[in-house]
Amino acid sequence: MQGRAAEPGSTILNQWRATREAGRSQALQPVENAATVSTADSTAEILDFFGVRPGASGMHVTPDSAMRVSAVAACVQRITGAVTSMPINLYERTEKGRQPLEGDAKWWLLNESPTAAWTAASMWEQVLADMLLKESGFAFIGRSNSGEIRELVPIPWSAILVERYKGSGRLKYYVNDITTYGADQDDILHFPGFGFDGLRAKSVIAFGARNATGNAMAMDEYSGKFFGGGAHPSIVLSTEKGMKDPQISTLQQMFLAKYSGMDNAHRLPLVLTEGLKASNLSLTAEDAQLIESRKYQVVDIARAFGVPPHLIGETSASTSWGSGLEEMSRAFIAFTVNQHLKRIEQELNRKIYPRSQRFYLEFFRDALMEGNSKAQSEYNRAAIGGPGSGPGWMTVDEVRKTRHLPPLGGEADKLFTPATPTKAPGAGEPKP
Repeated sequence: MQGRAAEPGSTILNQWRATREAGRSQALQPVENAATVSTADSTAEILDFFGVRPGASGMHVTPDSAMRVSAVAACVQRITGAVTSMPINLYERTEKGRQPLEGDAKWWLLNESPTAAWTAASMWEQVLADMLLKESGFAFIGRSNSGEIRELVPIPWSAILVERYKGSGRLKYYVNDITTYGADQDDILHFPGFGFDGLRAKSVIAFGARNATGNAMAMDEYSGKFFGGGAHPSIVLSTEKGMKDPQISTLQQMFLAKYSGMDNAHRLPLVLTEGLKASNLSLTAEDAQLIESRKYQVVDIARAFGVPPHLIGETSASTSWGSGLEEMSRAFIAFTVNQHLKRIEQELNRKIYPRSQRFYLEFFRDALMEGNSKAQSEYNRAAIGGPGSGPGWMTVDEVRKTRHLPPLGGEADKLFTPATPTKAPGAGEPKP
């Protein structure tokens, strides 16, 4: 158990004694009414989340089953990958502008290893996946006796319950992950998804993609059975002779046993006797619009997650967009990834630097240009300034530092400022 915060300290840290100890003592007591501390407080929502009540397709959609749909898995990977590719920088506001915090131990926790068993990338992947698929991501803030942050421990969504303190808007958390303990909101990083109501949010699967994901699951199952049957359309066996029901049933079973399934496909030639003839039905997967329907479900799922379809492999309409694909990728960063970054930044700042106007942290968004050499060169050229670009806001050495190159010093360490044109002698004077 963590020790109490030292005096003096921030207002929030100084409230630990009353709030956190109260929450911990209540958490260790048997919970009389489990429904009051559940992350889903209505029967309908519980049924929907755990897949007890099927969607329109009849398929049960849960976070685990949804991730078996390739479009859902790809969307989650694109979003989490974009976030984990950006480092989190720590800054101090000074009279000369913001200055990076060098040597701060929290940088290592946020960017490299938050706790002994985790890398930072793995932690952010779990947090974001829980946020997208299960409504919120969580991590425990481990502190020293003086209140200093010493580790960040990811907590699975299923291992935590949330409740409000009576008569207060503050939250307390009941954690059952390896050990059981209670925690005040100052000790838990809570990253909710869209629609946070002060206690919980909604997952993308719940509010936007449940039916689309269920339809995709149903079509995946249908496709598997279709190709599992030998990748052949239905075959009709006909004869001019009369056959009784037992004979028809026996013929069907014998034909299925010998020719159905991937193991039997194209293995033996079809031999028919007694005047039997075989013919194919014209129905195919294309005729049933299975392929087109599957493409639509990919786009529908991508729409719910806010991911451009071409980023998850759906490029059938890319020729109609042309260079617009670049704009779609920029929109993905601006309107999808950025909203997740803001949620994470605000939660980290209010828990790591509570009510501080001096220190803060933020994601280094320029890292997203690392794979785009054209965008990088244009940005750096504008930052340095020059003819046609105007004054610079970065020196050559500052740009070189972003590329991990040594400084040159001298003129390379000075901002470019266009020279002010001077008038020629006698310019502007009236002629005699």
